[in-house]
Amino acid sequence: MKNKANKSLTGSKIIIKTKDGTKVKGTGIKEDNNYIILKLSNGYNIGILKREIEQIEVLEEEGNKKIKDEKEEATTNEGSNNKNKITISIIHTGGTIASRVDYETGAVVAKFKPKDIIEMFPELKEIANIKSTLLGNFLSENMRIEHYNKMAEAVKKELDSGSEGVIITHGTDTMHYTSAALSFILEGLDKPVVLVGAQRSSDRASSDAYLNLINAAYFIKETKEPGVFICMHKSMNDDESIIIPGTKARKMHTSRRDAFKPINTKAVAEVSYEKKNIKIVKRNEEETKGKKLELKKINPNIKVGLLKSYPGITHNQFEFFKDYDGLVVEGTGLGHLPIIKNDELSEENERIYKALKDMAKKTLIVMSSQTIYGRVNMNVYSPGRKLLEIGVLGNYSDMTPETTLIKLWWLLSNYTKEDIVKNNLVTKNFRGEITKRSDENFETPLN
Repeated sequence: MKNKANKSLTGSKIIIKTKDGTKVKGTGIKEDNNYIILKLSNGYNIGILKREIEQIEVLEEEGNKKIKDEKEEATTNEGSNNKNKITISIIHTGGTIASRVDYETGAVVAKFKPKDIIEMFPELKEIANIKSTLLGNFLSENMRIEHYNKMAEAVKKELDSGSEGVIITHGTDTMHYTSAALSFILEGLDKPVVLVGAQRSSDRASSDAYLNLINAAYFIKETKEPGVFICMHKSMNDDESIIIPGTKARKMHTSRRDAFKPINTKAVAEVSYEKKNIKIVKRNEEETKGKKLELKKINPNIKVGLLKSYPGITHNQFEFFKDYDGLVVEGTGLGHLPIIKNDELSEENERIYKALKDMAKKTLIVMSSQTIYGRVNMNVYSPGRKLLEIGVLGNYSDMTPETTLIKLWWLLSNYTKEDIVKNNLVTKNFRGEITKRSDENFETPLN
């Protein structure tokens, strides 16, 4: 057996020629004394006996590939720089939309560079001059508060440099947390910032990345609607996307293309670049004209928690957050918690109520509903009224628990606790997160 490299083949692209003349091309994933295991381009593995191998040709060594990747520029400018076209900046943060299948492991990994995305979707250059920047390459479940601040800084930099809008490629798992965070951090935003993701990696034929990305760019070009939005599939079909307000979006399915839905409101728009059609459903109500863009960041050192109520929860679970600055509680129904003793089996409820009463003296406790759709109303039943009496906030809110968490974190980062309580800032509408009147005709999940 001839091996031109005489090095480990793991992670390298190779061609193996067997003694019977067969050639097999793939990526080396394992090697022992008897076999070399290759991952083929179709995703299948094949084991080849070393004694049957005539020659091994190494096409690309793993070490050289890494060096090449590290030298790639983090920013690329594409398009004709046509003065008749607007400039759109694309900020890449990773996620499935910027991922490909790693045939060494079979997993989906974030690997694409800015130039890769533009080359895969050349239609973007028909819509606008494109500036593409790599901010990070990671999955959204690994994000922390610091990432939101970093993203906001990158957005401001692009808009200040003359871009008419920004697209952020993002993992879908926590995209609605990010869209809410950016909505609050970007004070005075008068241009569109659109987050896009994909449920299937961009190198797959079944990927939903193209539709979401191209429709986001088309929406920015045609409307210049100010605010932070999410652009994802309207249905399971590859025809239209919907534009969802950043503070009213939620991922409602693990894998469907139309996983994201507007909660307690309507979509801003329905978009089809293929049909050259945009249907405006609901305009952004925030007045930003004439305002200067500034950043009101979230302080990662402030401690805010999220706790879901359930039958059998104990007072110790609430007391865990006693030293936190804020706590969002997902109550049941209209905003209820098990705080009333009905019989000898529910004595723990009294201890929960006492724990909450003591905590509320220094920790801001905000109610949200785990029903997702609808509005909190703690005035209706006695458990809710008892919670209001001890200072639980959030009455009449129709925010999702995720937006409630991000908003409370943002409020505690930019206002005093006294101001938040005195001025009812939790239920004050800053970025369209609180609707004035519940919309009975909002989209239900996964029609």
